[in-house]
Amino acid sequence: MWTDGPLTALYPPPIIYAIPQFNMRLSRINSPWSILLKSALVSEKLAEKFKTELETPYTRFIASEGLDIIAGIYVPSLHGVKVKPWARRGGNAVFINHDASRTTNDCHVMEIPAGQKLNAHRQLFEETILILSGRGSTTVWNDGGAKSSFEWGPGSIFGIPVNANHQHFNGSGNDSARYVSVSNMPPIMNVFEDPEFLFNTSHDFKGRFSGEPDYFADQGEQKGLLMKTNFVADAINLPLIEAKERGAGGGHIRFQLAKCSMNSHISQFPVGTYKKCHRHGPGAHVIILSGEGYSLMWPEGEKPTRYEWKAGSMIVPPNMWYHQHFNTGTTPARYLAFKYEGVAIRNAQGVPKAWISQRIGGDQIDYADESREVRTIFSDSLAKNGLLPAMEAAYEQERPDLPPKP
Repeated sequence: MWTDGPLTALYPPPIIYAIPQFNMRLSRINSPWSILLKSALVSEKLAEKFKTELETPYTRFIASEGLDIIAGIYVPSLHGVKVKPWARRGGNAVFINHDASRTTNDCHVMEIPAGQKLNAHRQLFEETILILSGRGSTTVWNDGGAKSSFEWGPGSIFGIPVNANHQHFNGSGNDSARYVSVSNMPPIMNVFEDPEFLFNTSHDFKGRFSGEPDYFADQGEQKGLLMKTNFVADAINLPLIEAKERGAGGGHIRFQLAKCSMNSHISQFPVGTYKKCHRHGPGAHVIILSGEGYSLMWPEGEKPTRYEWKAGSMIVPPNMWYHQHFNTGTTPARYLAFKYEGVAIRNAQGVPKAWISQRIGGDQIDYADESREVRTIFSDSLAKNGLLPAMEAAYEQERPDLPPKP
């Protein structure tokens, strides 16, 4: 079921900025739903015609499990969201949905009580996991009995092979463990409408997992920006690859976890810097791993809204909303994005348009084309922490490769 209960606690009033090219004024908003700006609410007469399509097999399944779904455009702290008992899994959970979760991917936070374990489980969909807190282990096995086990701690990320049996264990007798998961359950549940089929089908996808003992070894083959791996022990300190295309001396690495169709990446940017603004499809769950700062997000033609973040915050930009991330802290800022491939609208060469300048038909705004007000807001925010912008090198580095204006 959808719930409004936790929302007032989760959503402090973000700031809507007055940025000149949008002809807007400074204001604040008090409702989490008003951040959608134009709500597209219609008459009851028109709504009645679509009433039977409001819920889906996926949302009905979550309700039948006795769990809540909360809105996920902005979650200030994944550590603080309230969870409820989930009998099927043997832990406590809450689901977090973005604007297109009913047809793409979803998210949930799971808590494993101290000294406990989740129930053994399998699922005919893909899942990627980030450990938020606690230490423990996971065992994965196939129907032939071949097993692979690994230990995890805060900052570990891994994928669960499709339909593999698996079980998570909390290694502490004193503290609970908590993780955030992103999966492509919604479209699979909507197709089959049968939870027992999704969770109790005996079949090994041997191309995904065959019980290899080193399947979850902390290693991976690197090709360009992509690392093919199934487990990263410490995503917070993982070395990254230079990626100037996204601006500000940033580092970047991309993953294909457990050979799944969903993808993920980590980005980092230095003190006193910010990323280039861009937009893409729905379902990118941006989880802050370290640092502090803010993001601006807005649909085309609307007012940018500011969302403050720190380690443990999550931002999920709605479909084709512009968004831009700013580091105002005293350490580099790093985030992890779990996403569905539908996020990446690509050109004929396979390059995501979110990496390509709008000057040549992409969806990224070059530094040279952003409003001066963006820089003023950033400078003022840094000043509150006694810092200065460190962006001049990034502005200069962009110029040699900057496409001419159309």
